[in-house]
Order: sequence, then structure tokens, then C-alpha cells
Amino acid sequence: MRKILLSSFLLFLAVCVSGQDKKLYEISIEIKGLTDSTIYLAYHLGDKQYLKDSLKLDKYGHGVFSGKEVLPQGIYMIVIPGRRYFEMLISNDQVFSLSCNFSDYFNTLKFSGTEENSAFIDYQRKWIRMQDEAGKIVNRLQANKSNKDSTLVLNDMRVKIEEKMKNFLNEEIETNKGTLLAALLKSMLPIDMPEINLPPDTHNPDSVKWAMSYNYSVSHFFDNIDLTDERLLRTPILQSKLNFFFTNVVLQLSDSINRQIDVVINKCSRNYKVFQFVAVYLFNHFRESETMGHDAIMVKLADDIYLSGKADWTTKEWRDNLKKDVDRIRPNLIGVKGHDLIMDTFTGKYASLYDINKEFTILYFWEPNCGHCQEATPKLKAYYDKVKNQGFIEVFTVCTTAERDKWEKYIKDNNLTWINGWYPKRVTNFDYYYNVQSTPTVYILDKNKVIIAKKLPVESIEGFIDNWRKYKN
Repeated sequence: MRKILLSSFLLFLAVCVSGQDKKLYEISIEIKGLTDSTIYLAYHLGDKQYLKDSLKLDKYGHGVFSGKEVLPQGIYMIVIPGRRYFEMLISNDQVFSLSCNFSDYFNTLKFSGTEENSAFIDYQRKWIRMQDEAGKIVNRLQANKSNKDSTLVLNDMRVKIEEKMKNFLNEEIETNKGTLLAALLKSMLPIDMPEINLPPDTHNPDSVKWAMSYNYSVSHFFDNIDLTDERLLRTPILQSKLNFFFTNVVLQLSDSINRQIDVVINKCSRNYKVFQFVAVYLFNHFRESETMGHDAIMVKLADDIYLSGKADWTTKEWRDNLKKDVDRIRPNLIGVKGHDLIMDTFTGKYASLYDINKEFTILYFWEPNCGHCQEATPKLKAYYDKVKNQGFIEVFTVCTTAERDKWEKYIKDNNLTWINGWYPKRVTNFDYYYNVQSTPTVYILDKNKVIIAKKLPVESIEGFIDNWRKYKN
């Protein structure tokens, strides 16, 4: 009986040891002509690349990358000396081998044990040849753009090569159906824009066509990419598509962008990792945007995702700081009625922002000793002096310094005749309601004191107001 138990124990131990030693990924490398050198296994994550492992090849150029965990699927790279690299797919097959010559690694690269990578390198070589062919036609078009006959012929050639490339992608997608390669290639396919035919009596046909084309492009942009496929996280493709969509396809208005954010977030929300990636991308992208009005997008993302409990990858401290930042932005978003300011003035009388009865009010936060203010204030004065007698504008300035003597001297020396407000105790909390963190800071309010522009450079004020009066009235 003891012998049977001992035999069973030894069998169990052997199985455990065998399981512990099993490599879940194992990539055998042979790079001819590269000896005793270190190479790296790296991967994409969005628009960045990260190292996964390193390996020193032996004197024959042999080595093995291996690990006891399954690699997340995506596009990986073998980085070789000279900051050069070639790409491969890590998909279901994670035990395979590759070989190439160091001097011409791309053209000599071969895979064994992974049909998908063999198809991937074959696709790359064919695609590069077609890209070269298309590039030559484009260059000829540029060189012959003044020759109508040549342009017609070359444009026809361009259309044919583009069609050839599209057909090639479709064939490769069908051949490799169900693989990561097929998903990557499908994401490269352009959207087929349907022909738009309008009735002959259509009013403003060009505008109608543009609107219909825009709506179709926005609605179908992601048709060829699965926003729940987390394999795409470890490729440059998903972030590239997001960046192009939110920068070049969607109108750069906060309302338009916010609507599309809802659509994209809804599509990717079924996969936590993709949802996290997209949420982080959108927040960082629009937090760094310098486009006026895009702070409303950051507020939306904060409210809907980061402060709602959905962003469990963040810390409480980070969320608390975000809430403070958002609370300073919320009262001064474009489209919000600006908070009233009642202030002492240079004339000794109190003035209220809401008492101004003009088509536009320029709210200007400044300091007399601020270097940028010393450049901006004379420009604002020149514009004010130019239009003040036309009756559609007033300037309400707020000095943010407590040095009254310097404030009064600057006003006198420069003959500033607009409303010169000053409240050093900041009882009005103007710095909170208008998020004044530096000077000069400019807001433009309409006749109802609704914020229509913010943080414009002074030299842009005239053009903004002229365009507003021309197109908004």
C-alpha cells in the first residue's frame, strides 16, 4: 500500500514540475550575421512602445524569448542593434521560430510554426511594393499638374492603383478570416462613401451635400474596426483611428465632440480594458487641447467617467484634485452666464458687470506690472478707442494686484477710460468664478452676459467680435 501511495505521489510531483516548466510563449530566434549581441522583445501600446524582454544571442545568432505567461495579443517587435526592428504578430500561436539575415532582415525574414506571421510578412512585402507604385504616380501628378492631358491619364492610374490596393486588402481579410491579421487589415479599409443625389430644386445643394457627407462619415467611421477587441490595444491602430476621428473628422465644437464621445464610449464599454484605454486617451487628448471651448469636453469626461465611479484605475487623491479643477472650470464654460462682479472702481463708484447694457462686454483681468499685460493692455486700448463710440462694446477690467498706487498710476499714465475695477480682498471670488490663474485673461460676454469666448489673445478680440456680429446676428 505504501508503494502505491509513493508511486502516486511521484506521478503527481512529475506532473506539477512539468506544468511549472512549460513555457506559454517561446519564440526561437536565429539572426545570421549577428553574434553575441543583445536584442529586445517590445510591443506597442497606443502610440508608444514598451520593452517586454531582452535576450543575448549566442555566437551563432541563436536565442529564445520565453515566459510562463501568455502574452497579450497584438503587434510586437524584435529590436536589433542600430535601433532597427521588425514586427510580428503575437496571436494564438505563441510557440514558433523565426530566422533572418542581419544585413537584410526584412527581405529574408521567415517564420515557422505560425502561419499568421508568414501571411503577415508576405502582406507587408506586397503592400510596400504597391505603396511605392502609388507614390510614384502621385509624384508624377505633382510634376505634371499643369499638363491637363497628363493629369487625366495619371489620375486614372491613381484611381486604378487605389482600387487594386483596396481589393488586395479585401482578399487578404477573406483569406485570413478570424485572425488578428484580418482585424488589423480590415481597420485599414476606407469607408465607402455613397453617392449623394439631391433633387434639382434643393436649396443650397453644396451645403446639404456637405452636411450629408459629414453625417455619414461620422456615423460610419468605425464600421471596420471592432471597438471591443482588446488585441488592438497593443497596436498603433486604435489610438491612430481615435486621434484622426476626434481631430479631423468631427467638427471641433464641444457639443459635436461630446455627442461622439457618448457613441464611442458606448461601443467600447463592453470590454473593460478597451473602455479604460479610450477613456484615458480622450481625457488626455482634450485636457491638453488649446482649442477654445474644449474645456467643456474635459468637464463632461470628468463627470461621466472619472467622478462617477467608473474610473476605478484612479486614486481618490487624483479624483479629488480633478474635482477641484473641474469646479473651477464649470462656472466659466462657454454658453454659461458669467457670474456678476460688483467692484470698486477708479472713479470711486461701485460698478456691476450686470449693469452694462452693451452688445458685448470684454472682461479683462490684468496687473500693471505683468509683462504680458504691458504688451496686451495697449492693444486692447487701441481697439477700445477705435470702436467705443459705435456703442456696441464695453470693457470691464479687474486688477488682480493689491497695490493700489501702481494700479492708479498706470490708469492715469495710459488714460484708460473704460471701467477700471479693483477689489484686492477678492470678496467677489472673481478668481474662482472666472478661473483666473494668470494674467492677462480675457472673456467676452454677450448682451445677456453669457460667455461666448474666453482666454483669447487680445489681438484676436476684434476678429472674433466682427465674425460674431456677421454670422450670429
